[in-house]
Amino acid sequence: MEKIIEESKQGESLVLENKPENTKKLFIESYGCAMNFSDSEVVASILSDGGYNTTSVLEEADLVLVNTCSIRDKAEQTIRKRLEKYNAVKRTNPKMKVGVLGCMAERLKSQFLEEEKIVDLVVGPDAYKDLPNLLAEVEEGRDAINVILSKEETYGDISPVRLMSNGITALVSITRGCDNMCTFCVVPFTRGRERSREPQSIMAEIQDLWSKGFKEITLLGQNVDSYLWYGGGLKKDFVNASEMQKATAVDFDQLLEMVAAGFPKMRIRFSTSNPQDMHESILHVIAKYPNICKHIHLPVQSGSNRILKEMNRLHSREEYMALIDKIRAIVPDASISQDMITGFPTETEEDHQDTMSLMEYVKYNFGYMYSYSERPGTLAGRKMKDDVEEETKARRLQEIVDLQQKHAWFRSEEFVGKTVEVLVEKVSKKSKDEFSGRNSQSITVVFPKENYKIGDFVNVKITSCTSGTLKGEAVGLSSMN
Repeated sequence: MEKIIEESKQGESLVLENKPENTKKLFIESYGCAMNFSDSEVVASILSDGGYNTTSVLEEADLVLVNTCSIRDKAEQTIRKRLEKYNAVKRTNPKMKVGVLGCMAERLKSQFLEEEKIVDLVVGPDAYKDLPNLLAEVEEGRDAINVILSKEETYGDISPVRLMSNGITALVSITRGCDNMCTFCVVPFTRGRERSREPQSIMAEIQDLWSKGFKEITLLGQNVDSYLWYGGGLKKDFVNASEMQKATAVDFDQLLEMVAAGFPKMRIRFSTSNPQDMHESILHVIAKYPNICKHIHLPVQSGSNRILKEMNRLHSREEYMALIDKIRAIVPDASISQDMITGFPTETEEDHQDTMSLMEYVKYNFGYMYSYSERPGTLAGRKMKDDVEEETKARRLQEIVDLQQKHAWFRSEEFVGKTVEVLVEKVSKKSKDEFSGRNSQSITVVFPKENYKIGDFVNVKITSCTSGTLKGEAVGLSSMN
């Protein structure tokens, strides 16, 4: 399982259009990966039907929820500080209820409720439909908890409200849980085993987004490439499926083609991939459809075979490099991004140099790089000593970041002089006279507004770049409009 954690979005509170009949106020913040932000949309939809309007003012809330992440220690420390803030407000507003959702909730349930008594309810990732019942328990003066992990729940029947919506881009969840059991990752224990969502419910959600004017969707899951629908149930139980179920099963390349062909004027992204599930058939679908974005996030975590084995990654260095070669051959204009962990237990200088040489081989467009922090509940946390000095971790991380920065410049410069299609998402942060959007390769592009508007697909000729942003001039609307 890989998590892309966008620092700029951490702690964003969700505010929706109010329903006049709703009388209670909900303040909800999200931390962690895109799955958590997507889950908050589901929660808000359930509570909107239960009488809650959202607010961005903490002090006026009847119910405060924080959707949590357990992937890094920093995230947990941030959430603890937020809980302290909520409880300070609660002392002046004793009617306020505080709840914790998501991965951290599942892991620290007894600590939060019984030992520290800092929350009123704890709700795991598969129990959001139980929120109205849990809130009724809280109103009766009892602590409420449901962290049971489900074999079936995919929230396919919930029409999510759109978090932080610019009305242009949206997340569509297609799988939940993870089967990979990487030794550094807590997700299989906090989100359960992998199961996929029924294809028609996915298509119906995208149809609804299309009818509302959305222009781009991201198919989302802990491990989207291993999507497999055979009538419901856990992916690991597919071996016991009937011959008919196996014959009519839908896997990720089929779903991706179904979406791309069904919505030819909508851009399709997906995240996150795992190397062992990125089959050649998926690459051919990406190459075939111009509306499927040419960006593949392909976490590797380490360039050392020894460390990959310690991490229980299901690929070797050589297999990963062969996959990179295949991507370059079948989708030559694809950008590739990475997740990398440095300082994993027992990592030597030789292992670190293997990671650096792998990066030199791939020359990623961008990446998400972290030094290892021990996560309670993981196999590495239980069985492996965190034996790499913090100073060494920091140096190795800096070397990786510096190398990635060099490669990002190299990849950005490849676009100069080319014309790229950009979906306009917002006004540029740096200039109100410029628009900002992303090209197919998920690189940010800024250009003068002229007479274009948010939601347009614009062809932009790139004239200059930084390591993370392309700059150019619009040359006209693209055929995607």
